[in-house]
Amino acid sequence: MITSPTLTRTSLPVMESFYTIQGEGFHQGRAAYFIRLGGCDVGCFWCDVKESWDASAHPQREIASIVEEAAAYPGRLAVITGGEPLMHDLTELTTALKAAGFETNIETSGSSAFSGSWDWVCLSPKKFKAPRPEIVPLASELKVVIYNKTDFQWAENYAAQASPECKLYLQPEWSKADTITPLIVDYIKANPRWELSMQLHKYINVP
Repeated sequence: MITSPTLTRTSLPVMESFYTIQGEGFHQGRAAYFIRLGGCDVGCFWCDVKESWDASAHPQREIASIVEEAAAYPGRLAVITGGEPLMHDLTELTTALKAAGFETNIETSGSSAFSGSWDWVCLSPKKFKAPRPEIVPLASELKVVIYNKTDFQWAENYAAQASPECKLYLQPEWSKADTITPLIVDYIKANPRWELSMQLHKYINVP
């Protein structure tokens, strides 16, 4: 388990929260409750949730209420995403989720200070704002979005900084999936420590 120092935050800006299945990476196919927080300063031009960027556009919700809503569903995997969730102190949220019996996962670019108590850290580094060096070794999973051919070497640069136990995934950028996916398949065949992540949820039309 990966834990940060204790801080206090009683409410967070929540863009949306929903119960679905995890569509990407190591936990693909598992029932999961997603909590998407508002606020992002990374600015990926191909981001499919740009409406999450402005934290002030989303209501502040009490952590107790967020967890109570999550606990109404049978799944006990909570995925905190964004936006960029580490723009917020997540200690209180993860403490409350764990007290309610949840496994805590985060999806982050790693570009802001680390906080929270996590069972799984999915690091998805972005060229638009690099991850903080101290966060890369904490990654349980490195998930690199491939937009063009130069991204393969960029992915290898971060894989070299990750822990030996870190799971490695290459994921095509959605708008270029038709052309990029065959390149990823060939790359993985030549470099089998990497695996493919395909955004299953978009193919089966679930959130």
